Amino acid sequence: MRSGPTEGVKRTYRCLNCLEETITRAFDTSHLSTECESCGSFGRFINETVLTQFESFEESPPEDLDWSQLDRTEKLLISEQVTRHDRSIEDFSVSA
Repeated sequence: MRSGPTEGVKRTYRCLNCLEETITRAFDTSHLSTECESCGSFGRFINETVLTQFESFEESPPEDLDWSQLDRTEKLLISEQVTRHDRSIEDFSVSA
């Protein structure tokens, strides 16, 4: 997980449980674990760039990957790798 101070840059993180609550931090990481003020759950707040990529793949699944065979966690991991680690969708495969 890549993290650390990013001078002058703020990142937004969204609650994966309710998708309503956001928090902003002055560092860049894939996710945070904290309590959501909206839904009360203690869980994962995902980097909004990762969530945006995930939603994009949900709307238009990658042709080279059987997206529907993946569970939500796998989809989020791939989205995180594509957005934060410059990996290509071709780097991934789904086996039955």
